[in-house]
Amino acid sequence: MAESQSIIALNIGSQRISMGEFTSAKGGLVLKSYGATSILADPAAEAARVPQVQLAIKELAKGLKVGSQKAAYSLSGQSVIIRFVKLPPLDDENVDELVRFEAQQNVPFPIDEVIWDWESLKGGGIETEVILVAIKSDSLNDLNETVSETGLGTRLVDAAPTALYNSLRYNYPDLTTPTLLLDIGAKTTNLIYAEGEKFFTRSINIGGAFLTSAIAKDYNMSFAEAENVKLTSGLVTLQGGHASQLDESTAALGTVIRNSLNRLTAEIQRTTTLFRSQHGGSAPQKVLLGGGSASLPYMKEFLEEKLNLPVEFFNPMQRVSIGKAVNVDSLQGEAHQLGELVGLGLRATDKAAVNIDLVPDKVQAQRDITRRKPALIAASALLLAGIGAWAGFQAMAASKTQKFIDGELADEQAALNAPAAQLQKINKKEAATNSLLNAYLTVENGRMQYVDLFNDISERFTSTQTWITEIEPRYGYSLEGDIETKALIDEGFHTTSYGKSSFKIKPTEDIQIDSVLIKGLWRKDSQNVYKGINSLRSSELLSFEFPKQIDKRKVENIALDDSTIIKKIETAPQTGFFAAPFELIIPLKKKIDLK
Repeated sequence: MAESQSIIALNIGSQRISMGEFTSAKGGLVLKSYGATSILADPAAEAARVPQVQLAIKELAKGLKVGSQKAAYSLSGQSVIIRFVKLPPLDDENVDELVRFEAQQNVPFPIDEVIWDWESLKGGGIETEVILVAIKSDSLNDLNETVSETGLGTRLVDAAPTALYNSLRYNYPDLTTPTLLLDIGAKTTNLIYAEGEKFFTRSINIGGAFLTSAIAKDYNMSFAEAENVKLTSGLVTLQGGHASQLDESTAALGTVIRNSLNRLTAEIQRTTTLFRSQHGGSAPQKVLLGGGSASLPYMKEFLEEKLNLPVEFFNPMQRVSIGKAVNVDSLQGEAHQLGELVGLGLRATDKAAVNIDLVPDKVQAQRDITRRKPALIAASALLLAGIGAWAGFQAMAASKTQKFIDGELADEQAALNAPAAQLQKINKKEAATNSLLNAYLTVENGRMQYVDLFNDISERFTSTQTWITEIEPRYGYSLEGDIETKALIDEGFHTTSYGKSSFKIKPTEDIQIDSVLIKGLWRKDSQNVYKGINSLRSSELLSFEFPKQIDKRKVENIALDDSTIIKKIETAPQTGFFAAPFELIIPLKKKIDLK
């Protein structure tokens, strides 16, 4: 493989879609560019998942400027069947046949209805151990169609657990201690056991969405509302009076989450017993924690408490170089979520410990055609020679054919004109429906953007001496004169009658949210507000520079200092008041569509 060739890795999670562009340089892996976005993993909205995934992939591909390249993508542990099988000592020429027999015995579907692959594992024993990975053909072909409709091709398809294992082996080459890599996603938790060269994995259908559903049920709210509550206020309560140190509502929420996570730790202990009894492994002596749900406050401490093991965050970027286009500060906060992407990059550069490729039928057909090209070219040459001889006969028959076309075929064409007109109407109706669907998807995407923005600001602007009281979307941001923006929502929205809009703008106006107005209070020292602004400067969603028209031909990006950001701040609390108010106006890097 050429050193400069790009490798596009795509991780399609239940809630998080991420994409990275890698290259191979000097024997190592380099992350050139990276992007991620979120969709709502609501079990009740599964029908809307495919268009949301496609829209997310298209936006990531556009942002990373990857064009129509072929991508390596992974399948969730929940969607694949993984089996570990021990084979008796055999000659290499007989292994394929025996593995196929074992696949027929271990896969709970007819072998011609699944797409499967296998890899021999290094175990050091007399027996040969192999890992079998399979998925229903229909499921893989449907997912591949979802990817191909975004404009990307398919380079290879791996399973998330094996991609994670490859990432673990590459980044922790000197790992000898029995270790459990615990990757907690939205719907699935992948357990990766590594001991020497021994490898075992199991996937559990428990993740962040399971916690959200528990909150929704306990508080009688929608999944989307529960997800927002979890992201903004959720944490895991610990033993030893930890809940008594929290306010009552936060402690109650943390207890709901803790009780739900007890099922996860029980499954981990059960899997460890399975690994030891049936696969001859040892109990792990430490845990590496990864996945999106690992970021939940006190998750690490909770697992240390319940598993009685040291827990540290998984870092799949330890041996991966980072390109200039990647924001290092932003990447550090979510590095533990990049395990699958790094594993896919390793697979594409042949640096992986386990090589699994689940080939969709359409991709296999393309590979077969490519392999047969030389023979097809030779056959084409012979065909062309035959065509030359046949051309003379064709000339003689041409006049007869034209008469047939002008006669019988013309009548058939006239008979088909009526249904053709009906089909054209159906096509127009389908186009209108697709347009409406895309409009709904744009609105849903904008809603998720605003949720992400709210969570991002809440996480970064944190201090015991400052409080955010309001985050208001605004439009019409400009650097001309005093920094002012226009309000989208009527201040009296809480008294608006049912059925009436609280928006100040008309439904026909093409408006985009381009900034936010942040209102809050400070006490003791107003410098805490400036510290909060400094923390917000590392955000990937807020912009601290803005284009300004210098003259007719020249536009410059102007850095926004604190005095530009701060719209209002009182120097001290008024007499008899506990805190003083402040207001900030900050533009967005990516505008949010309203129409």
